[in-house]
Amino acid sequence: MIWIENKAYVVKLSHVNHDRKDMSAVDHVNPLLQLQGLPRFSAIRPEHVEPALDRLLAENRDRLKGLEAMEIAADWDNFVQPMEDANERLTRMWSPVAHLNSVKDSAALRQAYEACLPKLSAYRTEVGQNEAFYRAFAHIAGSPGFSDLDTAQRKVVTNALRDFRLLGVDLPPEKKHRFKEIQQQLSQLCNQFERNVLDATQAWSLHIKDKKDLSGLPDSLVAMARQMAERDQLQGWKLSLDIPSYLPFMMHADNRSLRHRMYEAYFTRASDQGPNAGQHDNTGLIRQLLKLRQESAHLLGFSNYAQVSLETKMAETPVQVLDFLRDLARHSRAAANQELEDVKRFARDEYGRDDFQAWDLAYYSEKLRQSLYRFTDEDIRPYFPATRVLHGLFHVVGRLYGLTISEIDDVDVWDPDVRFFEISDADGDVRGRFYVDLYVRPHKRGGAWMDECVSRKRDAHGTQIPVAYLTCNCSPPVGDKPALLTHDEVVTLFHEFGHGLHHMLTKVDYVGVSGINGVAWDAVELPSQFMENWCWEREALDIIGGHYQSDAPLPDDLLEKMRSAKNFQSGMQMVRQIEFALFDMLLYYDFIASDEQSVQGLLDEVRQEVAVVMPPTYNRFQNSFTHIFSGGYAAGYYSYKWAEVLSADAFSRFEEEGILNPQTGRAFMESILEQGGSREPMDLFMAFRGRKPNIDALLRHNGLSV
Repeated sequence: MIWIENKAYVVKLSHVNHDRKDMSAVDHVNPLLQLQGLPRFSAIRPEHVEPALDRLLAENRDRLKGLEAMEIAADWDNFVQPMEDANERLTRMWSPVAHLNSVKDSAALRQAYEACLPKLSAYRTEVGQNEAFYRAFAHIAGSPGFSDLDTAQRKVVTNALRDFRLLGVDLPPEKKHRFKEIQQQLSQLCNQFERNVLDATQAWSLHIKDKKDLSGLPDSLVAMARQMAERDQLQGWKLSLDIPSYLPFMMHADNRSLRHRMYEAYFTRASDQGPNAGQHDNTGLIRQLLKLRQESAHLLGFSNYAQVSLETKMAETPVQVLDFLRDLARHSRAAANQELEDVKRFARDEYGRDDFQAWDLAYYSEKLRQSLYRFTDEDIRPYFPATRVLHGLFHVVGRLYGLTISEIDDVDVWDPDVRFFEISDADGDVRGRFYVDLYVRPHKRGGAWMDECVSRKRDAHGTQIPVAYLTCNCSPPVGDKPALLTHDEVVTLFHEFGHGLHHMLTKVDYVGVSGINGVAWDAVELPSQFMENWCWEREALDIIGGHYQSDAPLPDDLLEKMRSAKNFQSGMQMVRQIEFALFDMLLYYDFIASDEQSVQGLLDEVRQEVAVVMPPTYNRFQNSFTHIFSGGYAAGYYSYKWAEVLSADAFSRFEEEGILNPQTGRAFMESILEQGGSREPMDLFMAFRGRKPNIDALLRHNGLSV
């Protein structure tokens, strides 16, 4: 067993914040305008937001006017780099605002954030529709000096030309104006959609007063529910619709009527159905979002919004995506049907449950899994204390890529549980820094994500070190126990850290294509899904896990049970994701928002085609589907499966050469992680794998026939 803390791979530094200076002398300055170093989260107030944005927008417009009036021929140094710098300054200022809006929601911050969205949208469209800028980029692309630029610089220019066209640069004035209006409306509607989901999630809870209603629940959930009730000064136990509360309740609660209540509340969030029907309802917003995206596509000369979306992706046409998804469904649906029949039969034969319903699926699936494999999440939790998992993750990354990750204290953060780290390579050079915000809490958006705080760039002052936010909603510490993670939460942490490495390990010096910037959306999940594989390997698990009391490794028999159960109901999981992806693509491809067909009707048709579980008629899953309505995945949700083909195939090289093989790790780092968006993702994949990808590894990893 390997466990090294405060040594080779994890070093704790208590006195360093390399980018920070003594700010006491400048406290009177708006902290959002201090664009050097790390954000001063404790100093940021809602009243700082709009003035800071207004000032930066004014400064940027002045700078861009100077570029527009330039009388000499545009080149990289006198035109593209200043454009990049102006954009980066704005992103640098806005990043902590957007982040706080997601992790520390308040009414005042929400108001300030929403007041800024139309201004940001207007500025982006204004720049994107500037014909003089477009001509300057076109001149650079057509000039003899273009070939002298390096690969990343040329990619910045070609991406910019594409983006100008996608923002309507060549539209006539009246259509440009309408396109700009649409973009502003979309930014506000997307934000409102996400707000409604957050508010609807927090507006409902299950308050249990009778201990008998806790029957079946694991001790960890009972303790967390007690802690939540005490926090709200309630007697008994409180369950929420946040995943660390909702999911284990649905898997373990013996009280079927309470499971039904939880299910109904969860799948009717932000809709016209359920216990809070009509509150924070997204039904109308969905229609508006679809109509506006459809109109924007038509203005640009596309038949549908799906075509617009694919302009920045690996996939070339909506039909290609639909064929890809349906091919996966063909490999998966028979297995999924059998898995559903198995759990229904088990519920009937072992528990006398004849009227099997959607709110029974997680419960009886867990009972069946326990019957087959003889373990639960609660058996696994003690072996994954959060701090141990985090440092184990760092050690695995250190082994693979020759990196050292050090914790840095005395960094200004937004919550006491947030930690800050620095990545150095074998030469001692700092490659990246990142915040980790692990635990679920009130006023924090659900889910898990990585976002950029600072991007890498090189200028006359040197190299700017990239900084990332890594955010999860894992189970928090309860009582005197440390935070103990489920294996799914471990996998989620590895997933987000994969995104983080993509952002931080880049060696590209231009913000437009450094890190995750400029990466085709259906390839951006490759590094994240790739990292998940190590959560199943003994050699890595001995580093990641260890009992929180005894430090004992995960027992062999428990690991074998986990591996055996890895593909439990994988067919059902596969068709569920295909259902979401098909719905998304069809919604933006051939759904006409003004026609009689409803969004619900389209989803029902997709379910008839590929799903095996048919939910009750009140189910309004789409009303909280933030990915495709407010989260950047519109006509792009297929990207998860598309990138999973790439990630499974990439990991198969490690299976062949050793899962912690440093030579293979270095090859992946150099071919994928360091390249950012500087080259086409297929070229990068082939540089690492030596061939184009195929779906065999994905199917094998999911226990499905090739």
